[in-house]
Amino acid sequence: MTERTGVFPATGDTAFVETLAPFRVPRSAYIHVPFCRHRCGYCDFTLVAGRDDLIERYLSAMERELATLQTPRSVDTLFLGGGTPTHLAPAQLERFLELLRTWFDLARDAEFSVEANPRDLLESDRVNVLARLGVNRISLGVQSFDDTVLKRLERDHQADEVERVVEHLSRLIPNVALDLIFGVPGQTLESWRATLERAIALRPAHVSTYGLTFEKGTTFWTRRSKGELSPAPEDLEYEMYALAMDRLPAAGYGHYELSNFARPGRDCRHNETYWAGRPCFAFGPGAARYIAGVREIGHRSTTSWLAKVEAGESPVGYREELTAEDRAREALIVGLRRTRGVSRDEFARDHGFNLDELGRSAWDRLCQRGLIEATEGGYRLTRAGRFLADTVTVEFVGTT
Repeated sequence: MTERTGVFPATGDTAFVETLAPFRVPRSAYIHVPFCRHRCGYCDFTLVAGRDDLIERYLSAMERELATLQTPRSVDTLFLGGGTPTHLAPAQLERFLELLRTWFDLARDAEFSVEANPRDLLESDRVNVLARLGVNRISLGVQSFDDTVLKRLERDHQADEVERVVEHLSRLIPNVALDLIFGVPGQTLESWRATLERAIALRPAHVSTYGLTFEKGTTFWTRRSKGELSPAPEDLEYEMYALAMDRLPAAGYGHYELSNFARPGRDCRHNETYWAGRPCFAFGPGAARYIAGVREIGHRSTTSWLAKVEAGESPVGYREELTAEDRAREALIVGLRRTRGVSRDEFARDHGFNLDELGRSAWDRLCQRGLIEATEGGYRLTRAGRFLADTVTVEFVGTT
């Protein structure tokens, strides 16, 4: 793909500026690994559980799909998500990582992240493979340090195992991120506080905190419909999020995105690709690539994705080409997730639109409600706005 420039069509809309910002060549890549030991009740990600018989087919299919790049690509970030990439056996994991290193030339200071299940890293073989093949960041699916909460989430590890894993990782891959979930049915504020404190005590580089959601199609959704599970009260979820926003920064973790906190210099650079609306390669079932204003998503069915690749057909299950304004609005919505907000000058340079005009009356309306505040160079969510981010960003989906 080559960069290009162009001129906006004549629309009379003052949100347009004179020239279209050029499409960038992707400098990031996401690879989806759909395998897990089992599916947790709240999970709606693209994955298959108990189908290790498909792993060898997946590796061969991935080799074929990556070959569509035609030539190795230089990237600043490479991210393996799932599913559970570390579910692969050590030999399979080594083959997989070697394949990726063949097609992606990592920049000298590149971030190479892998999502991991704590139990998979209790033994050193996988950790050694990850470190030897250049992985320098691990995103660990901890979720909680309360064994009762872990059991309710249907996780397969225990809290004390996390501490052992982090201790081992610190010697080979010290850039460790911990993912935590709050708002779990039956979880108390004190349980959440204890989880935060135990996470902080491990001194990870990064902490993510996510409110539990009940997604349609999951067993949690079904159990809630039957009255077997009840969501946490909304005011308790607010208290939990507020506690994270207070406690983690006090411990040295900057709150740089709605759900993410990091020590200085340890922001997740790959996720910044998404929040800045920049392009990204992506491969695997359910993986969403965004290149030259076109979004393509691989078939969410792992078996359908495999069959398509093996037959030499496109494994894309969904495709959409965004207009210039769609791209700008989408970049505005994801950009507001960052606590520093959206810069007027950066937005015009990267997306070719005037930030004030694109929002029109929404900016004033949201500022008056105390959900948005003007900064020296743009706009950002207020603390109150972070609690209602979805309500805020919907204002920018269409013409406002």
